[in-house]
Amino acid sequence: MGKIDADVLITGAGPAGLVLGNLLRAAGIDCLILERQSREHVENRARAGFLAANSVRVLTGNGLADGLLRDGARHDTCAFRTDQAEFELKYGELGTGEVHTVYPQQFLVTDLIAEFLARGGEIRFETEVTSVSGTEATVIADDLLLRAEYIAGCDGQHGVSRQSVPARIFRRDHEISWLAILAEAPPSMSAIGYAIHERGFAGHMARTSTVTRYYLEVPRGEDPAAWPDERIWDELHVRMAAGYHGELKRGPIIERRIVDLGSRVMDTIQRGKLFLAGDAASLISPSAAKGANLALMEAEILAGALVAALEKGDTTALDRYSADCLPRIWRAQEFSHWMINLLHSPPGYGDEALFLRGLRDARLESLRVSRAHQNFFAENYVGI
Repeated sequence: MGKIDADVLITGAGPAGLVLGNLLRAAGIDCLILERQSREHVENRARAGFLAANSVRVLTGNGLADGLLRDGARHDTCAFRTDQAEFELKYGELGTGEVHTVYPQQFLVTDLIAEFLARGGEIRFETEVTSVSGTEATVIADDLLLRAEYIAGCDGQHGVSRQSVPARIFRRDHEISWLAILAEAPPSMSAIGYAIHERGFAGHMARTSTVTRYYLEVPRGEDPAAWPDERIWDELHVRMAAGYHGELKRGPIIERRIVDLGSRVMDTIQRGKLFLAGDAASLISPSAAKGANLALMEAEILAGALVAALEKGDTTALDRYSADCLPRIWRAQEFSHWMINLLHSPPGYGDEALFLRGLRDARLESLRVSRAHQNFFAENYVGI
């Protein structure tokens, strides 16, 4: 086979690849991470920020939570808002009693990179992976051929790893687009805010005491440049009924980008010596904050399986990696789809649009008054 460059080659330095790398290094496994972007880029890329209880357990139990425990904020309440009404769900007091911890992904990635390097790991930034072979356990990166015992494809939905796994692919385009906004402004609500309005959905999610994430539903194909700061704040004011519920705390918009809501599940997520995790394994809409939490779950499962294979020669867990992960992926997808239907309805006033809007209103009312419905929501909102 030739020289082995690492026991495990990992493509991608996102949450999945970095947690996996750290868990492998803690077990003394030699692994190399290959990342297309610069270190500065990945440490400043603002993405998800809501970590589920299981994710916090994975990080804390493996010595990866110093920053999280120091600077993360407990979050246990969400609010559903219409033009004139609002109700809160303290989901931390419902279902299993679990909560989210708010810790921006760029902070977590920065922590994980520093810890991985401290544990003796190597990351090659600005390295382009152009080919991955699960049958040969090889990677071509910057025209160099690298070999390993195993490969973990953690390079996201646009990476080459998932293209190397022949699988049945289940897809859904939800035909909904959000303008994702990062504002240099304090949170305007103590809760996660979901606003349902005839002009489209709007969302409010705190990131830190000085930065807030907002979402606005926009037409497909919208240009973010068409949304200057004043237009964004004016539309948020309308959809979040700020005149009725209280004014929003405004500030400069530091990021605006379009997110097209889509879902993808691959069956299988492994081939030969190649195993997928994170967005390479499945793509999920951001409607229920499941993406990063799925990635950490998969990284933990894959790490244990790789350690057993490399240290004991036992490939039982590796062989069933897809079977272990896919039911959890599908459950997260189901709840994400449920949330999409809760927060959106078709535009217009035709018979179908009005019927679907009536179903949405019924879901909201059931969530407001039914304890059983609230417990279902809480268990699925935080759990994987």
